[in-house]
Amino acid sequence: MAKAAVRRGAGPKKKKAKPGAARKRLTPAKEKRGLHAAEAPLAFDAPDLSALAEQVRAAGGAPVGAYKDPLSGHALLVAMLPLEAIEPTPFQRDLSPTHVKRLAQKIDEADAFLDPLIVVRGAQGGFWTPNGRHRLAAAKVLGMRAITALVSADEALAYKILALNTEKAHNTKDRSLEVIRMAQALADSRPRARESEFSNEFELPAFLTLGLCYQSDSRFAGGAYLSFLRRVDRFSEKGIPVSLRERGGYASRLLEIDVLVKGIVKTLQSRGFKSPYLRTFVVARINPVRFMKQKPGDKAPAMPIGAALTRMAASARKFDPDKVREQDLALVAAVAGPASEAE
Repeated sequence: MAKAAVRRGAGPKKKKAKPGAARKRLTPAKEKRGLHAAEAPLAFDAPDLSALAEQVRAAGGAPVGAYKDPLSGHALLVAMLPLEAIEPTPFQRDLSPTHVKRLAQKIDEADAFLDPLIVVRGAQGGFWTPNGRHRLAAAKVLGMRAITALVSADEALAYKILALNTEKAHNTKDRSLEVIRMAQALADSRPRARESEFSNEFELPAFLTLGLCYQSDSRFAGGAYLSFLRRVDRFSEKGIPVSLRERGGYASRLLEIDVLVKGIVKTLQSRGFKSPYLRTFVVARINPVRFMKQKPGDKAPAMPIGAALTRMAASARKFDPDKVREQDLALVAAVAGPASEAE
């Protein structure tokens, strides 16, 4: 008889699934959507495109193809357009010369411009691109005469910047400035529209408030306040001009709080604290909603933003730098991302 009996059910050990493995699985949709490939081709003179094709020709461009979008079925025109006929939407983030130079170099090395711009009709009969500012600038650096574009008759795409622009990662400052510029443009063109109607375009209400802060102070560290604003800021049901005036007040109060935070950080630095997370630490300590429980996707704020800003300012004034310990900062560094200060 064997010295050691084989236990019932014993066998090779199963490998444990790696953490997050289930989240990485992509499950194809069971129900198919959109067009069949044979349904996509269109002629330039199709009713949805004839006027657009004529505008392309009037701008010195040339239509080279047309098709229906495979998901929505909307008509799109493929065209070659002169570079001078295209401008970035006026509410996009600021151009990064470093990124443009790097992009131009890589395009030149590939000897091909393969990524068309998405283009819509803009002001004064021209064309706007909501997602290709850096590629457009790179083409100019390379001295190109024309550029390939997917031209859409849907002018609402001009406000889909955050969804469309993936060529250079957006940080908090980029997103906030683009969103507030969109809102200010919409306040002029559609003053009766409610702010909440553009929740998809704006993505987060916090970006509107932070955008106003950045417009007042380009060096404002909005990333440190984003977590706080996510909990208390919500889209307004008021008209955009009215909501922007209200947000201007919130932004002014947040900038005043930041002045207090800078003073606290300076005091901590004078006491020998050198952590890059000092601002994040101070903002977390004075955040009046950090311990309030809230369900993901909860439409109600943890606290009305006005009351939250009042309590935050009071906490900043009462903050005692002498009570800060090294281990407190170590805990913040362990959970904070590197972008907290940089953004």
